Parts: sequence; structure tokens; C-alpha cells
Amino acid sequence: KTELKRTGISDLSILFSANKGFEMIEIENAASGGELSRLMLALLKQISELKKMPSILFDEIDSGVSGDVADKIGVLLNKMGIQTQLLVISHLPQVASKATAHLVVEKNQGEARTNTSVRLLSREERVHEVARLMSGKDVTNAALATAKILMK
Repeated sequence: KTELKRTGISDLSILFSANKGFEMIEIENAASGGELSRLMLALLKQISELKKMPSILFDEIDSGVSGDVADKIGVLLNKMGIQTQLLVISHLPQVASKATAHLVVEKNQGEARTNTSVRLLSREERVHEVARLMSGKDVTNAALATAKILMK
């Protein structure tokens, strides 16, 4: 405990080491963006199970990661989704490919204003969207093939 501040009366430090054999230091001095994302996901997973939360919104919980780590995050989120309704905002194909359902948010510029819509994708549209996340605007046959593999 410390004197009352804007953030409360407790003074808390979270110590972290990403690698075995290294000293634990304050997380803000030790963790990369990807490590912070993974740590937040681990904490939120534990809290959601303890509190039996019915729904959780993850807004780019996968930022700063890629490749195998992104795939593992997608698998973990898929497993969490069995017990809890998850809404996951992601731009990673490895994560999006593990979803049970896929919504796409689209913005269209009208004359007077920008209109935003949300649309549920079919299986075929999901494959195309995961491929688009990999290859950009011009979706390639290789990206489509990889998207199908990721979605198995």
C-alpha cells in the first residue's frame, strides 16, 4: 500500500521473464508487443474461466505475433469459444481461420457519410477472406489453397 493516487492506493509491479534463466524484471521493461499480447490472452483466459464470463471481446489480442504463435492463439481461442462466446477482432489469417463463424466489417463511402455494415460470411466467403488476409486485394490461387488448409 502507498498513498492514494489517481490509480488507487496499491502500488503493483508485474515481473516478467520471457526466457528461462533470465532475471524477472518489470514487464514494461521486458516484454515485446507479442509477449504482451500472449500474456494478456493467458490472463484473460484464466479470469474468464474463474468468473465464468458468458462473452468476451478480444480486439486484436494477437497483435505483434505471427506464424506458429498466431496459429496457437487461434487454436486457443477456438477452444475457449467452446465454453464462452468470443468476439475476436483479428487481421491474422491463422487466427481468423480457426473461427466457428466469420463476420466481416465493411465501410462504404456514401455521398453524405460513411456507412458501416457487418456481414456473416458463408464457408466459401470465409476461405476467400482468409486468403485475402494473406495476399491482399488480389487473392492468389496459392493463398486460396493455403486458406483451405488453415481452415481444416
